[in-house]
Amino acid sequence: MSEFARKWLVAILRILLIFQTGIVLTGGVVRLTGSGLGCPTWPECTGDSYTPVHGQIEGFKSWIEFGNRLLTFALVLACALSILAVLISKRKDLRLLVFGQFAGIFGQAILGGITVLTDLHPLPVAGHFVLSIILIAGAQSLLTKAKTPYERVRLGKNPMHALSRGHIGLTFIVIVAGTIVTGSGPHAGDVASPRFGFDVQTIAWLHADLVIALLGLSLAYVIYALTPVATKSLLKFFFLAALLQGAIGYIQYFLGLPELIVALHMLGSTLVWIIAWKVWLSISRQPQRVN
Repeated sequence: MSEFARKWLVAILRILLIFQTGIVLTGGVVRLTGSGLGCPTWPECTGDSYTPVHGQIEGFKSWIEFGNRLLTFALVLACALSILAVLISKRKDLRLLVFGQFAGIFGQAILGGITVLTDLHPLPVAGHFVLSIILIAGAQSLLTKAKTPYERVRLGKNPMHALSRGHIGLTFIVIVAGTIVTGSGPHAGDVASPRFGFDVQTIAWLHADLVIALLGLSLAYVIYALTPVATKSLLKFFFLAALLQGAIGYIQYFLGLPELIVALHMLGSTLVWIIAWKVWLSISRQPQRVN
């Protein structure tokens, strides 16, 4: 594979990762503007129309929701180009990952329909976000592997590997807990949408406790002597990003969850997750051996 072809492959896969992250952010905008039912049906937007109807009540909310749906089509196109690029490059080691992206996007479309048809019930809404997080991890794996072909490392029972598993696992748990907080709070996507029914303050503090635990684990991970230099650099970056994300979380809580701060918190959660996944890849993968 030529260097020129590799650079094009990496560029296309980077666009896929950006769009996977972008769909999370536009979904957040839909929720924060109360536009979740701007298109009250699926796959149509309203009635027999796939686009918002001119002059309808709260039409701007319909266009916000419709814009989020349009980005899904852009994501599908980016995925199709990624599949084509992988096939042309003859990188068989990337095929499972890239087809997994296609399957995940198809699953997101189905889950999105369920979300609308259940009037934005918080369970499928949370599932939407969690699936996006998984797809973002897959897209990051694709990008990393396209840059430098790697193979799995068999993790043992030594403390470094235990910290590695705990770090990525706890990061995922923190993100899932965040979806429960969101599903119990005021930003439902529509004023009539159902909520989980948990006490917001209790769930929010539980989420904060998990974040503190994650920061403590990350600090232990950083100072562990056998951690590779590249992983330590990523971990320091992760620690700072997670610390900033935690500060934003506290600010949004004490200010009563203002939309702009909540949007920043959503952006932060995806960036923290991407860094955490890169940390995991740095430990659980190694450059492919050349025979």
